[in-house]
Amino acid sequence: MISINRLLNGRAVLALVVSAALVAGVAAASSAGATAGSTFPSGAGPGWPKTIGLSDFVREVTNPWFPLKPGSVWHYDGLKEGMKTTDKVTATHRTKKILGVTTTVVHDVVSVRGKPEEVTDDFYAQDRNGNVWYFGEETEELNANGKPTSTEGSFEAGVAGARPGVLIPGHPKVGLVGRQEFLKGEAEDHFQVLDLKATVSVPFVSTRRALRTREWTPLEPATVDNKYYLRGVGTVREIAVKGPVEKLELTGYKAG
Repeated sequence: MISINRLLNGRAVLALVVSAALVAGVAAASSAGATAGSTFPSGAGPGWPKTIGLSDFVREVTNPWFPLKPGSVWHYDGLKEGMKTTDKVTATHRTKKILGVTTTVVHDVVSVRGKPEEVTDDFYAQDRNGNVWYFGEETEELNANGKPTSTEGSFEAGVAGARPGVLIPGHPKVGLVGRQEFLKGEAEDHFQVLDLKATVSVPFVSTRRALRTREWTPLEPATVDNKYYLRGVGTVREIAVKGPVEKLELTGYKAG
């Protein structure tokens, strides 16, 4: 998920660090001030609506390429900077209101050589067309003793100019492009649909019917990744096709 993306998407590190006071103050105020019918700027880019509103969203994320049924758990193994990496992703029963939208909280724990290195809560919501929007994240980097050392990369839509983007479309078509998040000069991740019947083989499953996307940011032009999704499961593989050799593959999945 987005924290997985941070390992494999070659993302530009978000310079925006949201302090607890800022989240509690500005973000809470923006959410509390939103009412039914309210609209806010979209960060999805050209070809997508310039604004979206509370009435555009549904309560649950059921996109078959990225289902987030509470209680579901994904396990990934891979490599990062030559070191063995594991990632446990859990769709929780928790929610968070952002810009008035009730988002689903996904908890992500990245471990390197068996020790947690990064812990993240990502926030997603789905619109009535099945598009899954990414509203931000709260992340902590941990030292060898498990103590937080940084929250760099944390951001929230509606705070300091950040806007939600589309992580994955509800109706993918080859060639479709969108931004997954937007804070100009800081967060400009993009996706492009490359294939609807891609072949992929990982420890959990082999299929010839995967959705394959290209993901990149203009802030890091030397890095490009491919991501593979399986209907009813979600992300099954992420691999760098340009830049440092990094990958993650699905080794286990339990539906909630």
